[in-house]
Amino acid sequence: MAISRKYRKLPMIYLLLLPSLAIFLLYRIVPIFWNLYLSFQKWSYVGANEWVGLQNYFKMVNDDVFWQSFQNTLLYFFGGSPFAIIAAIIIAVLVNQNLRGKNVYRVIVFLPYPITPVAIAIIWQWLYNEKVGLINFLLKASGLAEQGIPFLQSFTWALPSVILTSVWQVLGYFVIIVLTGLQTIPDDLYESAELDGASPLRQFFQITLPLIRSTIFLCFIVGIINSFTVFDMVYVMTEGGPGHATEILITNIYKNAFTFNKIGYAAAMTVFMFVFLLLVTWYSNRLSGGEAGGARYYE
Repeated sequence: MAISRKYRKLPMIYLLLLPSLAIFLLYRIVPIFWNLYLSFQKWSYVGANEWVGLQNYFKMVNDDVFWQSFQNTLLYFFGGSPFAIIAAIIIAVLVNQNLRGKNVYRVIVFLPYPITPVAIAIIWQWLYNEKVGLINFLLKASGLAEQGIPFLQSFTWALPSVILTSVWQVLGYFVIIVLTGLQTIPDDLYESAELDGASPLRQFFQITLPLIRSTIFLCFIVGIINSFTVFDMVYVMTEGGPGHATEILITNIYKNAFTFNKIGYAAAMTVFMFVFLLLVTWYSNRLSGGEAGGARYYE
């Protein structure tokens, strides 16, 4: 029996996919299982390693610094991403109109995102500086403050300051995502709504928002993953301080692994973070109808 043309191509397809699959396996799958193995070890760069079972996980549950860093990570997300997503929707709707120079506005909004987080951290460190920072200069010049506010050295202001910096950077990326979703909505729907006498506000809530639901959930997923994996910006700006006021999970993991030489404990926290992100992403995708990040097509 002759082999169909489809099946004759399968060996070539698998051969072409093999390099990518090998790289994915080597740099993604193997590290996950290696990290899981390390989480059951008392592992260090020098000396003998010891199997400790769930000891690292019990230590994590009773570690106040761990829970503080987890709480700060959640605050980092809920204090920033929802506002960034709402602002991105508003800006995307505005620049999606037939405005003169709308492409220029899109570029201006997107500009902060490609800048490296380290450069952004250094810029905002200067902006927040108590003595020579632009923000404190404007506050004193306008009479809102009599003296400079130590934003990054304050237990009260440090985390909100870092969150504001993160929102400023990621806003342009969210705008591009939402704008892409908006452009998949056919104009016929808006024209029909106008003929029925629907106001622009009603069109927004009954047409625009429902049809970009999956896009909004994609922003949500990106936001929470960014909150759990952002490192360089936070570390350069505050190193997790003052105290543990801006300590997030990823900086806590880094310090335990490379400063305190507690590789096994850092691996246990990494497993916790991975499982938590997996569950949140799965649940978010379910809320979006199983189409998070999907695009809608119309004929």
